[in-house]
Amino acid sequence: MSTPVDDPLSRERSHLSASRSALRAMREDVEALDISDVTASWVNAEVLARQIEERVKALADLSDTPLFFGRLDYLRAPGAEQAEEADGERPQPEAAYQTLHIGRRHVHDHDGDPMVIDWRAPVSQPFYRASKKDPMDIALRRRFGYTGGDLTAYEDEHLSDPGEAARTSKLLQQEIERPRVGPMRDIVATIQPEQDEIVRSGLSGTVCVQGGPGTGKTAVGLHRVAYLLYAHRERLARTGTLVIGPNRSFLHYIEQVLPALGELAVQQATVDDLVAHVEIKGTDDARAAVVKGDARLAQVLRRALYAHVTMPAEPVVVVRGSRRWRIPAYELEELVRELLDRDIRYGAAREALPQRIAHAVLVQMERSGEAPDDRVQDAVARNSAVKAAVKAVWPAVDPAKLVLRLLSDAEFLAAHAEGILDADEQKAILWAKPARSVKSATWSAADAVLIDEATDLIQRTHSLGHVVLDEAQDLSPMQYRAVGRRCTTGSATVLGDLAQGTTPWATRNWQEALTHLGKPEALVEELTAGFRVPTDVITYASRLLAHIAPGLTPVVSIRENPGHFEVRPVSGPKDVVEACRELLRHEGSTGLIAADTRVPELAEALERAGVPYLGPGEETTMDTRLTLVPASLAKGLEYDYVVLDEPQAVVDGEPDERTGLRRLYVALTRAVSGLIVTHTAGLPPQLA
Repeated sequence: MSTPVDDPLSRERSHLSASRSALRAMREDVEALDISDVTASWVNAEVLARQIEERVKALADLSDTPLFFGRLDYLRAPGAEQAEEADGERPQPEAAYQTLHIGRRHVHDHDGDPMVIDWRAPVSQPFYRASKKDPMDIALRRRFGYTGGDLTAYEDEHLSDPGEAARTSKLLQQEIERPRVGPMRDIVATIQPEQDEIVRSGLSGTVCVQGGPGTGKTAVGLHRVAYLLYAHRERLARTGTLVIGPNRSFLHYIEQVLPALGELAVQQATVDDLVAHVEIKGTDDARAAVVKGDARLAQVLRRALYAHVTMPAEPVVVVRGSRRWRIPAYELEELVRELLDRDIRYGAAREALPQRIAHAVLVQMERSGEAPDDRVQDAVARNSAVKAAVKAVWPAVDPAKLVLRLLSDAEFLAAHAEGILDADEQKAILWAKPARSVKSATWSAADAVLIDEATDLIQRTHSLGHVVLDEAQDLSPMQYRAVGRRCTTGSATVLGDLAQGTTPWATRNWQEALTHLGKPEALVEELTAGFRVPTDVITYASRLLAHIAPGLTPVVSIRENPGHFEVRPVSGPKDVVEACRELLRHEGSTGLIAADTRVPELAEALERAGVPYLGPGEETTMDTRLTLVPASLAKGLEYDYVVLDEPQAVVDGEPDERTGLRRLYVALTRAVSGLIVTHTAGLPPQLA
């Protein structure tokens, strides 16, 4: 039986095919560009060629990624009502619908008419926010269902029809619950109204998103970057954007989201990457790390740095030809104090001092009847006597050597930490065995942050246009300052969950953290609707909230599928492997999460049983869908199914019970469809 010509699904498939052809034509047009006659030099040619290459990549048609996922039928052309009213005409209710297909990127035909509208465009906004209560001039909203890249279903909502009751979208639920294999995917088809408000918030303001497990905060942050690049492309192309994650595994997991949306120019890094001034060879104990991460260390560093500035005791005598020009010590002191009062960077002030001295010499020359110009001032600034005076008064300081001395020299530290750090705190951060040089020192990650702070005190850090900081709850105050330096003239999106803070210095409240970041005026939004974690799983994990973050609102899962959940006593690793096998019979990815100390034993058990597995950050395939994950690296990752081994061991693996319970909360909430908790020892009493 042939398909009727007016079959909606057939028409939508035809539009999809035509849109793919149009996108291919757009890409071919770019590939065919001849730049041989429009470039003035080989440098311009290289830049333009690179831009063309990036444009071609951005127009790639991913066969398994739907080109459009929704459709809007406006009651009239968007903006037409305002235009008619401006012309003094009354809008006609019977005006023809305008149909717009909403997708990941803009696609137009050979005449320039749109075939797919970018989800970030203003006219696409009603797809996410329109409702029966506020239809936003939308007659119909259509969602599409895909199998791979093939359009297989559609679902309509008649928003302006008062006779049709509001209902939950089945396709939306299916998309949210679709099995996950491989890296994180975008959520453009499932963005909810409260998420859309954050995504489309302006570039000028910093937003902090508190969100429990499965509320989509990471996806919201990434989609906000994509939106800002769409709305402010030229500005952000100049200033740059950066996504900061907690570790490399996490960054690898999310790295395909922005390219899938056509955005290729966003940098990714960890905080350790940002402050990589020295090679990290050692670790701090918890006490030392807490003190080094305290914002008071910034005061200690400033004191230690500016202690190098000494007031001049001798005049400067500049000889030019047969004349000698003398700047007395008191006048030099005035120049030094003026620069100190201006509170500019140490290095900038040091560079300015020779010019200030040279200017004082030029004033004397002019008083004697000479007419010196700028070239004379520059020559005086380079005079050996001036250079010697500057070196004595305002010497160059290497930031790593400054931190090295603070951590090695008890007297130097005591002199500059007086009234800031007590004796026990000073003792905690002093090295037991002082290092001889920067190169031989056993630097820790916290030390590198101190060097970054010192570096910024000497020379201003380059600021970006926008920074996304994910899993922010685990940062120390000094790490917040390091990130804040990268967006002093830009804005930030801060993402995190106070209940998932698993470091001894974890954030206690967002206002304090945002102050350290340099963005105290930031807007704090809370996401409480859970789209990822099943109801039974999040309910079980939320038993821990009273013990780890009593002020937070528990996540409420909106999933219709309660998910698979089981707490299973086992006799050993063999039973844990069997639980993994059970879950691998389902479609999608499986994660085996365990305390770090138990990972080698479980790895050996998997190998003996012939069950292939991957490590965190390695991309799952259809043949290998099991990942063995140390609990310390589970944050930010997600799997369709999870086996959580020995909860008490996860708690015991941390320096204190509260941190251990937070680590357990993270591990419990990595599952999208099902969770099996296995244990030989007793469960933590907080889960009772």
